[in-house]
Parts: sequence; structure tokens; C-alpha cells
Amino acid sequence: MGLKAVHFGGGNIGRGFVAEKLHLAGYEVVFVDVMDSIIEQLQKTKEYTVTEIGGEGEKVNKITNYRAINSKTHEANVIDEISTADLVTCAVGPTILKFIAPVIGKGIDKRTAPKPIAVIACENAIGATDTLAGFIKDSKNTPQDRLGSINDRASFANSAIDRIVPGQDPNAGLNVKIESFYEWVVDQTPFAKEGHPEISAIKWVDDLNPYIERKLFTVNTGHAAAAYYGHVRGKRTIHDALQDSEINKIVHECLSETSHLIVKKHGISVDEQKAYVDKIVKRISNPYLEDVVERVGRAPLRKLSRKERFVGPASQLAESGDKVDALLGAIEQAFAFLDVKDDEESAELSKILKSTKAKEVVGKVCGLEESHPLFSKIVPIVEKVQKSTK
Repeated sequence: MGLKAVHFGGGNIGRGFVAEKLHLAGYEVVFVDVMDSIIEQLQKTKEYTVTEIGGEGEKVNKITNYRAINSKTHEANVIDEISTADLVTCAVGPTILKFIAPVIGKGIDKRTAPKPIAVIACENAIGATDTLAGFIKDSKNTPQDRLGSINDRASFANSAIDRIVPGQDPNAGLNVKIESFYEWVVDQTPFAKEGHPEISAIKWVDDLNPYIERKLFTVNTGHAAAAYYGHVRGKRTIHDALQDSEINKIVHECLSETSHLIVKKHGISVDEQKAYVDKIVKRISNPYLEDVVERVGRAPLRKLSRKERFVGPASQLAESGDKVDALLGAIEQAFAFLDVKDDEESAELSKILKSTKAKEVVGKVCGLEESHPLFSKIVPIVEKVQKSTK
């Protein structure tokens, strides 16, 4: 029997990144989703393409050998697939992990194979697999008398992923356009006993934290900062925003602050981090990606949260008395990303700002306690945005 991966999430990252790399590694991919339209398309279509866009041109990969199941209507089938699979991955968004945990837990509990299934969450969040594992191990999802032996049936490994998926052609169907550069780094320590899955696209490491924070606090911080400043100034794409010399300078200032943290905390050399920043700014400036600022900026509540791309590094820098001025500027622009079409979180943020006092907003949105040194720096920013939106 060949290798089989069950992947939760039939979106662009799922189809265009995770499934593409699993397909190239020889896996049959079983897509799982609750979106009827995506599942029906995958069931009716035997292949789709992933077009990789880079400075050297385009490369097209044809993806085949996949199936699709709607977990809303065929949960038992999903459980059976997990019980005999080699790998479970997901790209559903951090807030959806709790909803996919029950069926994964049931699938793991049904396993009888001698080798544990590998579970790798591919989300833009720190420790996403740990979060998913916590939900799976909840007594509602795994019988408590089975918890002691769950590691015999599943190995949970955190990962860091980095690949830009721009806005897609409305008539693309299942086909995905994606940047050619990617990074997929996974913690190999949970596989010390049985060995990690053989997937050439993955870089296996013993300590994932430097990779996670460097990526989140460089790629995501820079990308979002360009989006929020670009939105305020009427720019259409990230490329357009970064062609603006003032926005380009501000983004570099944000990344100078996060670089200071990364170098100090993880022992990465100044030159190596500078080269990484230069590479990232060049990547997100790619005009061929057609990366619209509203798409990149969407979900501001998540992006303003405690461990995310702005408050995450700024809080650590503030704790050591380091400079956070540029990050505070980006935080202000993120708070001003309000009532954007097709973005529920920007509408919710608008409601919160209109109905909540500034200090409560900082606690609720940014997850900071009043005693934290960053708290008093963000309160006047929120007050300023609130006054400007009255």
C-alpha cells in the first residue's frame, strides 16, 4: 500500500502548497473540508495545476492522485481514512483547529497500525500543532483511559510554513497561483523513535523556535505592515505599497526592530538576518504576485493579538526596554483597518472600538495586562483611532 496523507482544508494553501509537496513526495492526498463547493469540485476533477511564480519565470505542476471527503456529511469515512493514513496535515486557520480536533481524535483512537501517524498543523501561528494536540487530547475528543497510550498512535510535530499565496483569478477553479519560494520547517524530535516522514520539501530541525519567530516577525510583520500602510494610502498591491519610498522605509524600520529581537534572542548573526530581511522584502515586492493589500491585511483582530506579528515582537522588545516605535506605527495602521469589504474581523474591530474603552480594547484585542510595559504605549494609539473614526 502506498503512502497516504489526510489533509484538512481545501483552500489555496492546502491545494497549492501542502498537497503539492505531499503529491511530489509520493503521497495520495485525501482532502477533508466542510465546504460543499470545494469538496464537490475536488471529487469531480481528477487533476489541477499549481503555477509557481518567481523571478525566473513560471513553473506548472500537475496535481493528481487525490480524493476528497466532506466531514460534515461523511465523518465516519474521515475517521476510517485517518485510522489507516501515514500523515495528517491541516491548513484551516488557527481558530478552526478546535473544530477539526474531534474527528482527528476519533481517527487516531481507531488506529491499530504499529507506527504512529504523524500530525503536522501547517498554520500561520506559533505552536499550532501543540494547540491542535491539546484539543485532540481533551476528554470530549479522546477517552481519558486512552490518553496514556496516545503517543503509540500519533506523533505531534510543530511546523513553520512560509509561502505567499496571492489573490487568485476568479475563474481559476481548483488551479492555484503561488510564489516559487517556500519554506516548510518541522520539529523532528517527536519522531526520534520511529523516524520522520520522508518528505523532501520539509526541513527537519531539532529546535523550531528560531525559524518560527524569524518567519513570523519578518515575513508576516513586513507583509502586514506594507498592507496596512498601503491601505491607508490607497495602494492596490503590496508591490505598489513598497514602491512608495516612505512606506518602504517604514517597513524596513519595523523589520529593523524585529531583527534586533531575533539576533539577540536566537543568536542569528546580524549579517544573516539582514540578508534574510532583504530577501523577504524583495519577495513580497514581486509585482507578478498581484498581492492586493486588503487580502494581506484581512483578519486584523488575529494579527493584533498577543503572540502575533506586531504585538508579539513589540511586547518582548518592550520588556527589555528596546525601541518599538515603528512597530507601534504599524499597530496604529492595523487598528485603522476598519469595515473592509468581505472582512468580518475588520467589521468586528470597528464595533469593538466604538463600544469599548481604550484600555479594555488593548486587553481584549492585544491580550496585554495593564502592568505590561507595552500596554501604556498602545492605549493612546487606540484612543487616537477611536477619535478619528467618530
